[in-house]
Amino acid sequence: MVRTGKWLRPLALLAVAGASMTLGGVEVFAQEPEAAATGDVFSSQDYSYTINTLIMFVCAVLVLFMQAGFAMVEVGLNSAKNTVNILAKNVMDVSVGVLLFLFIGFALMYPGDSWIIDGYLGAPGAFVAADDPTTGDYSNSADFLFQVAFAATAATIVSGAVAGRMKFGAYLIYSAILTGLIYPISGAWKWGGGFLDAMGFQDFAGSVVVHAVGGFAGLAGAIALGPRLGRYTSDGKSVPLPGHNIAFAALGVFILWVGWYGFNPGSQLTYAGGANAAATTYIALTTTIAAAAGAIVALVVGWGLFSKPDLTMALNGILGGLVAITANCDRVEQWEALVIGGIGGALVVLGIVMLDKLKIDDPVGAWPVHGLCGVWGGIATGIFGTAPEVDGAVLSIGSFITVQVIATVVICVWAFATMSVVFFGLKAVGMLRVSPEEEQAGLDVSEHGMQAYPSDALAGQTIS
Repeated sequence: MVRTGKWLRPLALLAVAGASMTLGGVEVFAQEPEAAATGDVFSSQDYSYTINTLIMFVCAVLVLFMQAGFAMVEVGLNSAKNTVNILAKNVMDVSVGVLLFLFIGFALMYPGDSWIIDGYLGAPGAFVAADDPTTGDYSNSADFLFQVAFAATAATIVSGAVAGRMKFGAYLIYSAILTGLIYPISGAWKWGGGFLDAMGFQDFAGSVVVHAVGGFAGLAGAIALGPRLGRYTSDGKSVPLPGHNIAFAALGVFILWVGWYGFNPGSQLTYAGGANAAATTYIALTTTIAAAAGAIVALVVGWGLFSKPDLTMALNGILGGLVAITANCDRVEQWEALVIGGIGGALVVLGIVMLDKLKIDDPVGAWPVHGLCGVWGGIATGIFGTAPEVDGAVLSIGSFITVQVIATVVICVWAFATMSVVFFGLKAVGMLRVSPEEEQAGLDVSEHGMQAYPSDALAGQTIS
């Protein structure tokens, strides 16, 4: 005789949970009838904790998947002879980031009551606290996975800015310092309840806390390294060094766009403490609008400046729109998301042109996309976003904009100054840049002893 109770009961519980979900949050019956008869209690808190944890986990995976997007963008927009090096840096950003964030960064960024200097510096600590469904809205483990994916994102942004000429060992040192110290310390100032948060600074998912930190760290690295060989002539004329695979770059941008649905909508749980279908999907909507606007405006502006519709500008425009909306996706109208994303797309193109005029070599446009658009996202939050309460009173528009500008500048200066010390320190001891001969040969061979496309080498073709 087949006993159906064992497999019907889980389905019944899922049906109860699904039937009782609302747009305002996850609400479930305190006790399912069959469970009551057998003595098992399934409380609303049990269901909420489980569903919230699963959603957080899925969003963490989406954000982690963004590493594949960054890898493809960087590989596609750089020389083929540096492909292995770029992929190795992306792999180690995640691996080093996980361990450093586990041992130091997570506690620094979310110190709770354990501040060394109240509001400014948390106390370091190792490992993740054990889960307790009775005291949290979701699993601590899922929270860590979500947050460490953000930390790895901040680190990976720099990889593109320093591509093609930085020693691998020096990059590992940088990555460890950023994910273990620089990013979590400034992150605590907002997301850990520090002094910027007390001022009323708003950065929903990290235009400033994540992207601007990575963008300005990348700018420091690009300045310290200097341009790639052949990027500028002796008389200062710009020489484009095109990427070797635009298909990879386009694929990477689409992967990043998909991953952003973990990045922005997933952050709703960290603020509200629970799933909210209406808020979460609205955040996804504003995110999508901004990305599309960024692509179109970047394409049009680039077309006007260069007389050709440049696909790479449109691709970076998508990312610029996404970065700009990340701080305010929860608190702006749809038409405002359109404006914010569109301006982000324009800033990307103008930022790339500006760096070229200054002879700062950023192969993938990391600073225009993440640094410049991150700054715009922070300021745009004050211009368009709903003002928060501080000390029981809602900030005026002028005060809100002022807070956003001050906090954005503080975080950007922190990232640029601290990472300048790191990069120029490595340069001073001869650890930063590979030799001209190694750079000419390609970092795949000189740093890793392998090639991404060995068939080309065997055929005697020149890989560029």
